[in-house]
Amino acid sequence: MKIFFGTDGWRARIGEEINSESVSIVAQAFADYVKIRSNGNQIVAVGYDSRRFSREFAHIFARILTGNGISVILSCDIVPTPVLSYTVLTRGCFAGVMITASHNPPCYNGIKFKASYGGPFSLEQTREVESLLYQHDPLVSAEEPSVFDMLPEYIAHVESLIDFGAIRKAGLRLLADSMGGAGGTLTERILRKNGCRAETIFGTPSADFHSRLPEPVACNLEPLGKALKEGDYALGVATDGDADRLGVCLETGEFLSAQTTILLIVDYLKRVRHQEGSIVHTSSVTGLLRKHFLSADTPVHDVQVGFKYITDIMVREKVCFGGEESGGFGYAMHIPERDGIFSALLFLEMLSVSGCSTLSEYVSERVAELGSVHYARIDSHCDLPGREELLPRLYRKGLDGIAGFKVAGVQTFLSSRGIINGIKYILEGDCRWLLIRASETENIVRYYAEGQTDGEVALLLEAGPRLVGGVAL
Repeated sequence: MKIFFGTDGWRARIGEEINSESVSIVAQAFADYVKIRSNGNQIVAVGYDSRRFSREFAHIFARILTGNGISVILSCDIVPTPVLSYTVLTRGCFAGVMITASHNPPCYNGIKFKASYGGPFSLEQTREVESLLYQHDPLVSAEEPSVFDMLPEYIAHVESLIDFGAIRKAGLRLLADSMGGAGGTLTERILRKNGCRAETIFGTPSADFHSRLPEPVACNLEPLGKALKEGDYALGVATDGDADRLGVCLETGEFLSAQTTILLIVDYLKRVRHQEGSIVHTSSVTGLLRKHFLSADTPVHDVQVGFKYITDIMVREKVCFGGEESGGFGYAMHIPERDGIFSALLFLEMLSVSGCSTLSEYVSERVAELGSVHYARIDSHCDLPGREELLPRLYRKGLDGIAGFKVAGVQTFLSSRGIINGIKYILEGDCRWLLIRASETENIVRYYAEGQTDGEVALLLEAGPRLVGGVAL
């Protein structure tokens, strides 16, 4: 079978695609990579989420690594991806492996690779592992590897970074929705340990995520919204299947867009915490970050969609915050990795320090100063012939204007195979752009737009498919 690594490892359907045999093939390729590149440091941490066969796949992976003479730190239980990443960093590992399909549906599982710095593998590292597939038969240790509890060290680190005194003083009550994923009751556990008020729904890990899609976006968070309306909470938070992404809800049950969430976090880090360093965001994130925070001391980097591109900059320079529109946020003070648990705690700290009693009160106050985000995205099925050539052809065509707005600049982004799979048209005026991205694995073209009004956004999103269709064969 063909094993295709995307921007964040490998994800596939459980059964015919990802199974004991295919996991063994990937594990042996990874072991070969470690032996080639490790320079003697052959220690690998392995973790897993709540999906079907995640534990079994993690043990298979660990036994093959051990069979190749590689030392393994295997989690004793389900853990969030950022906990695994923190273990890689602090335990001096050469690399890490997380068995998860993140926010994909329950019928999927997958494998993420983590580098020694505690963040995603680079594109080059992932390609090298992929090139080693099927080179050698798996070497399997006869013995089960020993296990390790990764949580205490992670919790201690988080406790050193969050102002629990301010949270206790404010007395705000948080409701966490773990969606049956690897986050479990960890957010509540950390808060209660520090004398703060928190409760959890769907905190029991579930292979089918309690019959929900484990992605913390508005359409999947109706249970959280309902519970918030029925209780006395200041805000609600939700984490995805492996707890590296965060979704936020107002106490009213209304979903707070990831764009506004990002804007509020950066505003807090810069205005209140006075965190130094640049801001890195993926190309689908609001231009209000550049408008409000760009300065000689705070560069703002606009990178390709995918957190690994944020991490690439985080390991090279001091980055205050790195964020993506899908809810993945990373911090220089923490690890160069998405972390939904840490982000939830920081968000509660932000609200507690503000003096506001509810999130809706705080949002109204800050948006009045920072401005509202006018943004939307559509995903369009695309069966047009020559799909891989559509965006390269559109780029070569060149555009002077879109929907009546002059094109002021163009950014292009390349797929893992070196082909243009993303074009961002920066239009005249502040915070006005259209981003078009073609999926590498699905017949889908995604259109993202930001404007000065919702009407402008609608015009740009209408123009996008017409532009792509106009260059089809």
